[in-house]
Amino acid sequence: VRGLGVPPMPPDPAAVPTAGALRVTQEPGELQVAAGATVALQCRVEVAEGGAVLRMEWLRDGGLGALCATRLRFGTALPPSPCPPRAPGARLAWHPPRATLSLPQVRGNDSGRYLCRVTLEI
Repeated sequence: VRGLGVPPMPPDPAAVPTAGALRVTQEPGELQVAAGATVALQCRVEVAEGGAVLRMEWLRDGGLGALCATRLRFGTALPPSPCPPRAPGARLAWHPPRATLSLPQVRGNDSGRYLCRVTLEI
């Protein structure tokens, strides 16, 4: 499977979270995996407020809506949980400040760009 990864986002060393702000980075930039392998895509979230409530969505280009979506409290871990129905078998785990989307047994039609979108709820 080629092209499974995230869109490139250049780091901005001058960006420092302020009150009510967040910064999101994704890893890895791009990967190639064999069909049938498991892939783990990571999203790192930095929030100025320790107890902030976040809405996290994983999207794939060309997809219709979110593959996986959940609400999280920044300081509270979430064990791996399923992301049905759009991504059967996919699991999302949250260990602040890092979220991991695991895609088991990838196939050719899983290739594409994946985006972690995080919204800070006020």
